[in-house]
Amino acid sequence: MSDTITGGLNGAPSLPHVVVLYGGRSAEAEISVVSGSAISAALMGRGLAVSQLLILRSGLAALLPDGHLRGDRAATEYTSDARAAALVSAPFRPLSELLNELSARHPGAVFIPALHGPGDEDGEVQQALDAKGVAFVGARPAAAALGMDKGRFKDLAASLGIPVLPHMLISAARWSTARAVVLAEIATFAAEQSEAGALIGKPVAHGSSIGMRIARTPEEWPLAVDLALEYGDVALLEPYLTKPRELEIALLERADGTVASYGPGEVFPGREFYDYDAKYADGVSRTTTAPDLSDAMSEPLRAAALQLFRAFGGRGLARMDFLMRSSGPEAGRWYISEVNTFPGFTPISLFPALVTAAGGSFADLCVELVVAAQSQAQRAS
Repeated sequence: MSDTITGGLNGAPSLPHVVVLYGGRSAEAEISVVSGSAISAALMGRGLAVSQLLILRSGLAALLPDGHLRGDRAATEYTSDARAAALVSAPFRPLSELLNELSARHPGAVFIPALHGPGDEDGEVQQALDAKGVAFVGARPAAAALGMDKGRFKDLAASLGIPVLPHMLISAARWSTARAVVLAEIATFAAEQSEAGALIGKPVAHGSSIGMRIARTPEEWPLAVDLALEYGDVALLEPYLTKPRELEIALLERADGTVASYGPGEVFPGREFYDYDAKYADGVSRTTTAPDLSDAMSEPLRAAALQLFRAFGGRGLARMDFLMRSSGPEAGRWYISEVNTFPGFTPISLFPALVTAAGGSFADLCVELVVAAQSQAQRAS
């Protein structure tokens, strides 16, 4: 028997029990806490029964008390083992045990892995959910893994004729054993670019701009690679564009399987580039859902986002990030930067802002994600 609430959204017959997973093992755990707790509060405000599953950086997990609201608690209270222990209603245990229990206790439940970063958003948790046959919001395992890998995603985009910046990948193993050779390759790569040799380094599999560094001179190239490799096994280098426009498209799959696109929205970094602090420190950056961009310039971004969503196997939701040259003879030229298969749901996140700007509330969006995941599971059964 399914564990549901009768009387769903827009004619849906019932709304299921929902399990929201947040926290996680990556450096983006605190952002996940903000996203997941906001989604949970919105759904509970609509009368849905919600279980909140907090995951520590160790990978252990525990349920928060029924009806728990984060309120003004800092996200760090949920990511510190000692502080988190005071919040949960039972000891922390392996995540797999809790997923087994919750799927058995709440047949027909919809799981929302509101997780960001490697180890959480890269297909591993999605694989665990998929293996149990439960309905869940967001990309399935293979698509989540592809979306987390910036190199593979850029290769896919390029194969479809969608513009990407040239890039090179550097593995930790090769960097440690053949640094001089790699630096010579970086020099060749930098010389071929049109931005005076300036590069930006980033981990190939991370989000929230963690591990990114601009390298304007040969002396700074190793620093950028070293920082990126602190957050993964592969670093990605690409040309650094001076003050590009940073544009985002939101994609939302409806209950009937159609995919709607919203945007673009635009980010105005309060610092030289949109790094972690610029994203999440209050008052540093600003965004808009109505940028100064013509339809003729916006439509190709929406078309590319939809094409990529289908090509990489996107499901439920995604956010596509683009860079656009803002000056010089190539002003207006754009490139796909990356995809977020579970974008942020924080107060400053553009994904929910773009969707709700078209109508409806944050809570409407959260309920729609649940209804769509439920419908996807029913179509697949």
